[in-house]
Amino acid sequence: MPSSPKRAPRNQTLTLTEEQYSLLQKRLDVPLHPLTAQDMENRVFNCDLFDVLDSLPERFVDLMIIDPPYNLTKEFNGLKFNRRNNEAYIEYLEQWFPRLIKTLKPTASVYLCGDWKCSAAEFTVLDKYLTVQNRIVWQREKGRGAKRNWKNCSEDVWFATVSDSYYFDVDAVKMKRRVLAPYRVDGKPKDWQETDDGAFRMTHPSNFWDDISIPYWSMPENTDHPTQKPEKLLAKLILASSQPGDLVFDPFLGSGTTAVVAKKLGRKYCGIELNEQYCCWALARLDRAEQDAKIQGYSDGVFWERNSGK
Repeated sequence: MPSSPKRAPRNQTLTLTEEQYSLLQKRLDVPLHPLTAQDMENRVFNCDLFDVLDSLPERFVDLMIIDPPYNLTKEFNGLKFNRRNNEAYIEYLEQWFPRLIKTLKPTASVYLCGDWKCSAAEFTVLDKYLTVQNRIVWQREKGRGAKRNWKNCSEDVWFATVSDSYYFDVDAVKMKRRVLAPYRVDGKPKDWQETDDGAFRMTHPSNFWDDISIPYWSMPENTDHPTQKPEKLLAKLILASSQPGDLVFDPFLGSGTTAVVAKKLGRKYCGIELNEQYCCWALARLDRAEQDAKIQGYSDGVFWERNSGK
């Protein structure tokens, strides 16, 4: 079992004992060949995506969320991805993305995560095979400072669909924002609500999101994964582009955020992840979701602004 660092008493980062890790190892799924659509429901497969690409069933995915290695030199628990030029990164994407298309239902949606260094390459490949609907930019809140460049504190999520017939629920992803200058007509609030906590307005979501907090040590969702996505980010994608009971597929599952959020929101999930430790973290988080379905920043069916205490 990989060793876990010592935690401060208030640190809520996921930590597994040797016994817990051993039990989770025994629950890891290894895919059979060929796979059926039923085989994919609520499963975490510990394998190399390239080993199962051609065995995946057709048209079983309602929503696919993809968070592949960005075009950066980065190590993932002993596995290293090396930065390459733009053309080579496009070739990398072409090795697996077209082979995933068959898994999508005709009404399916796809979200593809990236940063500014790989976003253009991702659009090139996505636009070749699907209908690109939009690009979401979300503020990471954190970022390394730079003296000769702009601080990098945002990432992209490309939104694409198989066809022009797709599901999108805008009401499920509206945000509750505080109104600083409430406007009244005949003494009554116009387009806002007055509450004991102040004045709020439900706003339509744009393609710029500034309400996301990166997981950190005091958040129960936090793990030691180097590029973990926030549950709130995934919740927006899943609520907007899937219905309860739909299947959400993540071929680069990492520490399991997509599967965990899908489960919390009443969707089926399926994930593929090469790293055994990350798979065990995903299973542990799925177990926790049985008892606690809360998502930071989302409560009572509403997304709240960052630092709102919700």
